[in-house]
Amino acid sequence: MAAMFSIGLWGVDRGGMWGDESVTFLVAQRTVPQIWRLLHDVDAVHGLYYLFMHVVLTVHPGEVVLRLPSVCAATATAGLVAALGVRLAGPRAGLWAGLLYAITPMTGHYAQEGRSYALVAAGVAGATLLLLRAVEGATARAWWPYGTVVALTCLLHELAVLGLCAHAVTLGLLRVPGRVWAGWGGAAGAAVMPVLPLVWVSQGQAGQVAWLVTPGWDSVGQLVRHFSPGPDGVVFWGALLLLGVGLWERRTAAVALPLLLVPPGILLTVSQVRPLFHDRYVLYALAGAPLLVAAGAGRLAGALGRVRCGGGRVRLDDRWVRALLGVGGALVLVAAFVHELPVHRRDRSAAHRPDNLAVVSALAVRQMRPGDPVLFVPSVGRLAALAYPKGFRQVRDIALRGSVPGSGTLWGREATPGELRRRLASVGRVWVVAEAYALDPGWSPPDPVERTKLAVLRQEFTVREEHVRDGVVLRLHVRRPAAEEPTLDESAHDESTAEEPFAEEPFAGELTSDGSTADGPPADGLPG
Repeated sequence: MAAMFSIGLWGVDRGGMWGDESVTFLVAQRTVPQIWRLLHDVDAVHGLYYLFMHVVLTVHPGEVVLRLPSVCAATATAGLVAALGVRLAGPRAGLWAGLLYAITPMTGHYAQEGRSYALVAAGVAGATLLLLRAVEGATARAWWPYGTVVALTCLLHELAVLGLCAHAVTLGLLRVPGRVWAGWGGAAGAAVMPVLPLVWVSQGQAGQVAWLVTPGWDSVGQLVRHFSPGPDGVVFWGALLLLGVGLWERRTAAVALPLLLVPPGILLTVSQVRPLFHDRYVLYALAGAPLLVAAGAGRLAGALGRVRCGGGRVRLDDRWVRALLGVGGALVLVAAFVHELPVHRRDRSAAHRPDNLAVVSALAVRQMRPGDPVLFVPSVGRLAALAYPKGFRQVRDIALRGSVPGSGTLWGREATPGELRRRLASVGRVWVVAEAYALDPGWSPPDPVERTKLAVLRQEFTVREEHVRDGVVLRLHVRRPAAEEPTLDESAHDESTAEEPFAEEPFAGELTSDGSTADGPPADGLPG
């Protein structure tokens, strides 16, 4: 746990949030009624996590505080993996398993992310340990803690329910008696009941994961490397070899192997019909890998425990030999961590995340003038202005309609196509913050508002400046002279012409990453 906590804190303030983290940051600072309204239309699967983070961010709304729950959850998971190893294969294997979990790069990655996945991993690891205790306790009361932890974990993320499938396979491999099955079935059924409404609501929000694609064998290979303490080289192959040896430890394999294979296997199979797979959704399955690797290392240590020395034998049960093997294994893991240090260091760079909204804001503050209109293409780009409003404080969001927190959406509602055309007709220049893919001539968004943005920019404006940073394009568009304007295609016009109020200061009152409002000074020296 000390190792995991240290690794989790190392570089946790990487100088910028990416898109999903900014959603957590912004939603958690809304009022509870505003969060509740949002969950009716979007992100119901993260509802409990948002409410939890709402409490956490009352301490201090900053990026480090945003990630601290994940650091603490990963720390707890390392301790739980070690406890599982102790129960299944002894203290030495427990020590090695916990350290292996701590030094795995994927663990450190999600330990530093302001999302729920590290908390879900802790919940599943805790439930697995409680499962073993309930099996050994053989009393009805022993199943209550298990069912409670499973229910809370599944409410944090509904795909954690696949952990129950892994536990069912474990009970089958352990050949438990009928009364144990009855206790588990009652606890699992009680845990699933409160999750069913969440599943029903989230089915109506399935469009949020429409970007996922059908996984292939490349996804399987990537997952295998992510679950290893090293993505390639001697660390990867050594871990894979020891994992294979660990399969011979029947009790450990009965617990660890289903946890490692069943949730990813089910999700990969379902995703062939309806794509739902992403490795972060099965982060909790990673706990099975270090348990098997540590068990394999323990088995090899046992085989080497009796070596001839001067015609005699040195027995493994001698305390000094056991201590030497335990410390030696820990040193090997330290060496593996040092060997993979470049991977860990690279992962602590903000550039290693999908995007960096702080960079977008910094670019805007250098280029935009007070009063300039700004247009986000697509509208999700507005997250940069909401999370880091410093660069956008004195500009006008020309498409936004009303307050974002009160809209019941993640990044606000925009004007209708007709109203947006009228707003753009009143300006001679406009800054466009766009994702690189949105400027591809072949991109055709389904949203009519997004299509209107692109059509007006092409027909009535020309590009004067362009700045590119981390996959985000900032362009200054200026109006074409009247003689150069192309004839408008009548089909490009929208029938919606209702007048709507123009939001002169759309970011006013938005909470920022330093706890201030957009129309007030920062509470401290943090950027944005």
